[in-house]
Amino acid sequence: MNALWYYAILFLIIWVIALIFRKKLKIEINGPLMMRKTKRMRGYIDSVAKKYGRFWRISMNIGIPVAVIFMVFLFYMLIKSLETVFQAPAVSIIIPGVETGSSVYIPLGYGIIGLATVIIIHEFGHGILARVEGVRIKSIGLLLLAILPGAFVEPNEDDIKKSKRLSKLRIYAAGSIFNLGLAGIALGIFYILSSFFVPNVFYSDGLEIVSVVPNSPSDGILKQGMIIQGINGYPIKNGTDFTEIFNKTKPGDTLKFESDKGTFTVKIGANPSNSSLPYIGIRRQEHLQVNESVSGTYGQAIPWFLFFLTSQLWWIYLLNIGIGTFNLLPMKPLDGGLMFEELLNYITSESGAQKIVYLVSIASFILLALNIGLGFTRFF
Repeated sequence: MNALWYYAILFLIIWVIALIFRKKLKIEINGPLMMRKTKRMRGYIDSVAKKYGRFWRISMNIGIPVAVIFMVFLFYMLIKSLETVFQAPAVSIIIPGVETGSSVYIPLGYGIIGLATVIIIHEFGHGILARVEGVRIKSIGLLLLAILPGAFVEPNEDDIKKSKRLSKLRIYAAGSIFNLGLAGIALGIFYILSSFFVPNVFYSDGLEIVSVVPNSPSDGILKQGMIIQGINGYPIKNGTDFTEIFNKTKPGDTLKFESDKGTFTVKIGANPSNSSLPYIGIRRQEHLQVNESVSGTYGQAIPWFLFFLTSQLWWIYLLNIGIGTFNLLPMKPLDGGLMFEELLNYITSESGAQKIVYLVSIASFILLALNIGLGFTRFF
């Protein structure tokens, strides 16, 4: 079953339960917006904020210029995307377990866990810095905007308005800086495990097809889960073997794939982003086996658990750095837009700052919509 059906069924169940038990579960529903607020965890956030208050302030003093650098860079890249938007959109929506035409495909399980870390660490970052700056937290909760999940920390708006400008900047920057911090930690542990653990515990006996891109040359021929063991008579053990053969081909050539499910022939197409490059439309990964010496001592469970942990860390890194920095785009209501407005208040009037932010937000939205829309058009 296509992963989109799983999402559709899941969200349908959530909405039905919410509508039936909204009073018992204390769920607020306003049109397409569903929220579940709670006052729990406020004590934990308070304790973390008080215990390490000085550390968080110093960290965010460093984090603010880092956030501003990302803000400027992202807006520049969004403008620069106009050069290639009709050939290769620079921005696309990524849904775990679903092919969306993006160059990045996120496996369903890894993606859901990774997104959970993004949401939780982002909102806790805002909450911790709010308390450090003396801003009270009214509630913490989960939300669902139609089918878009999220979390929130609801600060006291009066306290925010009374806060100093630097305090506001720290609070606004905190979410994305926390995401970047988690991304750095995840990348460091991933590097250690992938460099020293995986190569000594596993070996590859072929390439497993993770997914087949719809409407691609391989669609209807190759299948998810197949193990590619050879191409045109050459043995395939890893990604390097595959790349060496594939880079020698061109659109119109044919490749004979030898797999555990039989032999299949695919005619190579043209890459959607560059018609001169070959394209077959499969996502692959090495099909790993545990070395006998390792399995004989530790069994299969421990090595595979550590392997899945290694893979999960990679997606935690990628999603936190991608979504965390996306929030720094200078468009409201994103954190970057709020920071941009506060920074403009240093050099212009409040009304002037609001007008500039409004124009930049509209421009950013149009550029994002153009990239995402064209990306979907190329995919479907």
